[in-house]
Amino acid sequence: MANNAIPDTKLRISTEDPSQPEIMVLLRDGEEHSAKFYPAESNHHLPLNALHASNVRFLVARDGSGRAVATGALALYGAWAELKRMWVVPKARGRGASKAILTALEAKARSEYVRTLRLETGVEIHAALGLYTRAGFRRCDPLATTGQTRSACSCRRASLEHPE
Repeated sequence: MANNAIPDTKLRISTEDPSQPEIMVLLRDGEEHSAKFYPAESNHHLPLNALHASNVRFLVARDGSGRAVATGALALYGAWAELKRMWVVPKARGRGASKAILTALEAKARSEYVRTLRLETGVEIHAALGLYTRAGFRRCDPLATTGQTRSACSCRRASLEHPE
């Protein structure tokens, strides 16, 4: 296996500090990827200081060697939450990392008694749109915080009932 290849092992997903240098690189890479498709005013990444807010849960997926390969955040707003900062490093794509981090974020939302999960992603990010559609997300009204026409807003409600 090449030195930079992603091992085919089970991912470990946990809450982590987004200020770690390794994680900051992933966040920057996600921003740079978005910038290839959209102007700055159409990108709504939570900045690093917002990722430390008390209403945000930031998750990191690590491969078998401990390398960070994916991130995702859950911004909590009472009965609803927004998915933010979903990013998978290119070498880990197609191996289930995006589905795994999304599943972990949904579990975190359930544990926080969230009933509606929302997200906004660019209309040109076809892989993300496919992931969210396969996960049961459906188009909904735009989030009031952005009002962008170059993004697709999706919601998921049914499967977020808290397991009692």
